Amino acid sequence: MADRRLQVFHAVAKHLSFTRAADALFMTQPAVTFQIKHLEEQLNTRLFERRHGNISLTPAGERVLSYAEKILALTDEMETCVGEMTGEMRGPLLVGASTTIADFILPPVLAKFNALYPQVRVSLFVANSATIESRVAAHAVDVGLIDAPVGLPALASQIFCEDELVAIFAPDYPLASLKSVTPKVLAEHEFISREPGSGTRTITDAYFSKQKIPPESLKTLIELGSPEALKSVVASGLGFAIVSRAVVEKERQLGTLKAIPLKPSLKRSLSLIYPESRFQSRLSSTFIDFAKRQLKEAAL
Repeated sequence: MADRRLQVFHAVAKHLSFTRAADALFMTQPAVTFQIKHLEEQLNTRLFERRHGNISLTPAGERVLSYAEKILALTDEMETCVGEMTGEMRGPLLVGASTTIADFILPPVLAKFNALYPQVRVSLFVANSATIESRVAAHAVDVGLIDAPVGLPALASQIFCEDELVAIFAPDYPLASLKSVTPKVLAEHEFISREPGSGTRTITDAYFSKQKIPPESLKTLIELGSPEALKSVVASGLGFAIVSRAVVEKERQLGTLKAIPLKPSLKRSLSLIYPESRFQSRLSSTFIDFAKRQLKEAAL
């Protein structure tokens, strides 16, 4: 409902790329360029510096971005408010999720929610748990789903299910035939780890520490930012990784990776988080209740 030129400008300013903004908006690049040109003509100033194939905001562009964010946020708030007054669930909902949850747990939940409430525009922001927490605390995301303990006091949280983590190996890896594997045994082999800030990394570091094995003493071969990258490296036989059982279910069934339980077992709570002090819209609370039900059922 907001001026299309502001929406296009906001996308270009955030991506600092006409091409990526066009992809995000499902527009052609010439159409994006056209909208920016018209906005610059309307304001009688350049909003972007263009040099050597890169773009950056001019001082005027920085000021326009500040106003654009306020205008777009107010427009979203207006749509949600009017929808609630008329009894219709509508408007934007920005959901943040950690990589594991976004890739392997959340998609069917979002699909079902969209089928029930087609007037709601759900956007999904994917990052590690630490980043999701920060974005929710800054009110940049309405609701977050993370796979690490909540660390910020400004956030309210609700656990929706437990998740078991397992060690994964290539089928011909020396440990792949074990019924279970201990931290002491794992510490003798190359470790393919998630990156710092990842919920999985936080949980595994705490797990090894509790078993008297300092995380820094592990033979960490490489740190990776996604479960898919982790699985690819492990499948090549370079070492082991620790992931959610849900992450490796397809590969386990196909026989391309072996998933071995840890001894002692390693489980974590998956949580919904949202700003504690912020007024919660009916749309946000409806999604939280819906997601909790769906995710609990999926975990049974």
